[in-house]
Amino acid sequence: MPTHHRAEVHRTDRVGWLRALVLGANDGILSTGALLLGVAGAGADRGQLVIAGVAAVSAGAFSMGIGEYVSVSSQRDTEEADRATEAAELEEDPESELAELKNIYVDRGLDEGLALQVATALSAEDPLAAHLRDELGITDELRARPAQAAWSSLASFAVGAAIPLLTAALWPDSGRVIAITVATVVAMVSLGAVGGRLGGASPWRGALRVGVGGSAALALTYLVGVIFGTAVS
Repeated sequence: MPTHHRAEVHRTDRVGWLRALVLGANDGILSTGALLLGVAGAGADRGQLVIAGVAAVSAGAFSMGIGEYVSVSSQRDTEEADRATEAAELEEDPESELAELKNIYVDRGLDEGLALQVATALSAEDPLAAHLRDELGITDELRARPAQAAWSSLASFAVGAAIPLLTAALWPDSGRVIAITVATVVAMVSLGAVGGRLGGASPWRGALRVGVGGSAALALTYLVGVIFGTAVS
């Protein structure tokens, strides 16, 4: 009987941009929402909230983007240094490198003869790629991409932060604190669910861990704003 091969869906190629996107959006939602609640708790009016929110979005988005670029660039530099080291070792002593590759496959369960055959075949095609992948775990799919991470983080921060900011700017004075809280929590929970789904995990788990931690941060920040606002007044 003919066999039908089911197409497999893997998500590891999303790791670079997905991590930056979720981190940026979550930080944008939570940090901006918490800031606005803290300022509102201190007695700020709509205009003051909007100014504080715009400043937070601008500073936070660029900070996230630059931070991601610097961090992932450091990872990329390390990968390039390892690549150069492996290339030099292959040039200087290919036989020892072949034996090293063979031993890797032996450690993974192949017998000596088969491990040598596999190492020889892979080395004949692209020895550097074989060593980077099987010795160091560096692949083209998972390599560090600083620009991709930076733009993902910057853009997602701005989009996430816009939710509590627009709520603060458009909602009437009555119930504004509650509206900001609800909008921020709903946005965080939704992001957690979407992030979990994109990563192949349970959306409920992602929503729960983001919602609980974020709600606690919002409550504490609002409390700080109330305490300092009362002290100053």
